[in-house]
Amino acid sequence: MAILGTFTKKDGKFNGKIQTLALSVSIGILPNTETGGNQPAYRVFAGKFEVGAGWEKTSESSGRNYISVKLDDPTFANPIYANLMEQEDGTFALLWSRPQAR
Repeated sequence: MAILGTFTKKDGKFNGKIQTLALSVSIGILPNTETGGNQPAYRVFAGKFEVGAGWEKTSESSGRNYISVKLDDPTFANPIYANLMEQEDGTFALLWSRPQAR
């Protein structure tokens, strides 16, 4: 599992930076104010541009809460799916694993 970024939480909002070999961008994960339907719990922004969404989940194996995040951008070959999880020090890490080939 790779750490794509680290985040802090303040007033229900997550702020941090995603860094990979090809990407370095500040990201905000903000509570979604829209209701109804299958709305995500969070919207993901890079500056003023929406680049993804997040859904609150609970791990079946450990019972830990996390946010399942989908990031998408026209420069990506496919969307990126990752999990935002709280770390022991109180920060949050965006964790990603390469999907296994089918």
